[in-house]
Amino acid sequence: MEGTGGELGGQGNWGLEDAPGLLARASLPIMPAWPLPLASSALTLLLGALTSLFLWYCYRLGSQDMQALGTGSRAGAVGGRPGGCSEAGRPSPGRSGESGEGPRTEGLMSRRLRAYARRYSWAGMGRVRRAAQGGPSPGGGPGVLGIQRPGLLFLPDLPSAPFVPREAQRHDVELLESSFPAILRDFGAVSWDFSGTTPPPRGWSPPLAPGCYQLLLYQAGRCQPSNCRRCPGAYRALRGLRSFMSANTFGNAGFSVLLPGARLEGRCGPTNARVRCHLGLKIPPACELVVGGEPQCWAEGHCLLVDDSFLYTVAHNGSPEDGPRVVFIVDLWHPNVAGAERQALDFVFAPDP
Repeated sequence: MEGTGGELGGQGNWGLEDAPGLLARASLPIMPAWPLPLASSALTLLLGALTSLFLWYCYRLGSQDMQALGTGSRAGAVGGRPGGCSEAGRPSPGRSGESGEGPRTEGLMSRRLRAYARRYSWAGMGRVRRAAQGGPSPGGGPGVLGIQRPGLLFLPDLPSAPFVPREAQRHDVELLESSFPAILRDFGAVSWDFSGTTPPPRGWSPPLAPGCYQLLLYQAGRCQPSNCRRCPGAYRALRGLRSFMSANTFGNAGFSVLLPGARLEGRCGPTNARVRCHLGLKIPPACELVVGGEPQCWAEGHCLLVDDSFLYTVAHNGSPEDGPRVVFIVDLWHPNVAGAERQALDFVFAPDP
């Protein structure tokens, strides 16, 4: 019988005499285009090569990161004038921006940062690692428009403005303002005539500049117990703050006094990772504060948040009869510094034992 289909499974009529041929055709193996053992070996070799290449790339990437972190003082700090009076803190250890001047802290920062990562993790450390690599600002030069010049630590990609909105630190601002009467009473208990004819009394720092005095409850992250005992209202307020830099060398808190005729000009703080909170206690007329070219005024009983990594000027242009300008200054974390970054920076810039 003659069929009409040409392929197995096609339409047609077949007879019994065709059965042996059909069975023979059905039993033929379907041969792959590539022998299976050889294809498997080639795939295994390819996967092994790709895995080795990936591991080599990760090793090289890590080696480059650690080499960059260990370059130490490759990029120097750019800050305010050497020995500048940084209100409510020790003189800011900045430099003038010329090569070879000022402290070289990046090597120490890198070593401490690596020690922190070994103990904890590198998670969330992107900006801090870049700060250790690149110095205080991109390329080691001046910051935003040349008016932001932190002397020791520039945290990149941190939103910055000369004055920070109160809402950014609402809890701490409201707590300090509600403590205004108690803090003012504490100042009355420790104040003196500020005449300069006699040495400053116990607790007061020697004048950091003519007409600039301060009494610190916290200095460079270290509590000053005798001053805290003499100012219980201010100390209680500090203990209730959520973002006080109390365990960091960038953190200070205390009373700042500026006498009539005194002026601090062209100063910069050490880092853009902090915000200085000024609580006005006694604000005579003709006092001025200019930060990053923007003027602002203090008000008694109210807080002003200042990013002192910008160039700033403080002046008391009043007459001797007006009395001193007095503010209570507290260093707070910048609101955009994350918790992991704060923990790492507290470790790296821990106060000296």
